[in-house]
Amino acid sequence: MSKFYEHYSEDTEQQIIRETFHLVSKRDENVCNFLEGGLLIGGSDYKLIYRHYATLYFVFCVDSSESELGILDLIQVFVETLDKCFENVCELDLIFHVDKVHNILAEMVMGGMVLETNMNEIIMQVDAQNKMEKSEAGIAGAPARAVSAVKNMNLPEMPRNINIGDISIKVPNLPSFK
Repeated sequence: MSKFYEHYSEDTEQQIIRETFHLVSKRDENVCNFLEGGLLIGGSDYKLIYRHYATLYFVFCVDSSESELGILDLIQVFVETLDKCFENVCELDLIFHVDKVHNILAEMVMGGMVLETNMNEIIMQVDAQNKMEKSEAGIAGAPARAVSAVKNMNLPEMPRNINIGDISIKVPNLPSFK
């Protein structure tokens, strides 16, 4: 999964990802978790700050004025939030729920600016989003449920006029709904 806050062509993005992986994956486990960005990223003007959890790497590329420890903390909050949302997050969660992962990241960082680092607040917003999606799924299924309800009404014949208060609706001749 990747998220860029500056526009690059798809080829350039893939080259940046390869270069970043090469720089980060070859590092020894005993060294610090930040290093200068690669040539494609901007060299000494940018830093790669990362954490390695089991088989997952979480890498942020930031300009040189950012606090390394602040970004490490942001990564920690991101991983803990993912862990809480997915109950022991693993690679498959990131692959099969990439939209949810992006939503979690969007609650934390927007346009490259850190918005929220309180895990409870992030989870509350993600839960609210999930509830909204479920309710919208209910709305999307409403036409099918309405048709099913009409079919199950067992009307002896098709109504020709529907009167609701002062409104009268003339129903055209339609084929049987059965």
